[in-house]
Amino acid sequence: MTIPPAALKRLALKGVTLLVLPLALAACSATEATRVSTGAAGPSLYWPMAATGAQIDAGAARDMIATYRRNKGLPPLALDPGLQRLAETETAAMAAAGRPSQADIVKTVAARMGYPEPAANLSAGYHTLAEAFSGWRESPSHNAVMLDPTATRMGIATAYAPGSKYKVYWALLVAK
Repeated sequence: MTIPPAALKRLALKGVTLLVLPLALAACSATEATRVSTGAAGPSLYWPMAATGAQIDAGAARDMIATYRRNKGLPPLALDPGLQRLAETETAAMAAAGRPSQADIVKTVAARMGYPEPAANLSAGYHTLAEAFSGWRESPSHNAVMLDPTATRMGIATAYAPGSKYKVYWALLVAK
């Protein structure tokens, strides 16, 4: 028995639809779950970090920084689990202290962990990823970290401290 080409096309399209639809729905529900947990809507660049349980979208941060670097002729950075954990630890410490840390300490820790040429943006007070990115871009020292030509890896985190002056603490760590 031979199946006509038109019937094969219809079967192939149905098969692709059956494969892609569940993946698309899963992606939507994961995004929706994140939005519900933070109470935010819209692009993750604008999700408020000044909320209990809010978590930065590290992938969106990486993509934003990658586009910025590409526009400056630099390669993108890869998310690194070790730098990510260190950024999370650093933001928790800043939130507990109620003030930003000095970058030298976290850079020393990163170097001892085996990360060559680490650099860090440690800041506080920005409530969204878009605000933090804009602030860092306008600050020569913070901008230099995002555009570090030797960097290949990154980690980024926030911590929320509702009773503190700044509310939201940020750490962007990059390394070779």
